[in-house]
Amino acid sequence: KRRRVQRESLGDTMTRSLARGQRIEIRGFGSFDLNHRPARIGRNPKTGERVEVPEKHVPHFKPGKELRERVDLALKENAN
Repeated sequence: KRRRVQRESLGDTMTRSLARGQRIEIRGFGSFDLNHRPARIGRNPKTGERVEVPEKHVPHFKPGKELRERVDLALKENAN
């Protein structure tokens, strides 16, 4: 239960920071920021009907160099 509370607290803090337009960087791990997606016309895959998709901001994660290298090394070790 304690871990769940900590995870929710971290998630809430990150959400508030991103909503304020702040970039979050965790050294050696990566960074989070927001990407803007403009409004567009999409299609309903079931009916083919055109639908308006409103603009939105979506979280974006960019892994840091250390994380990328560690994952690459782990994949190479598992392949052997």
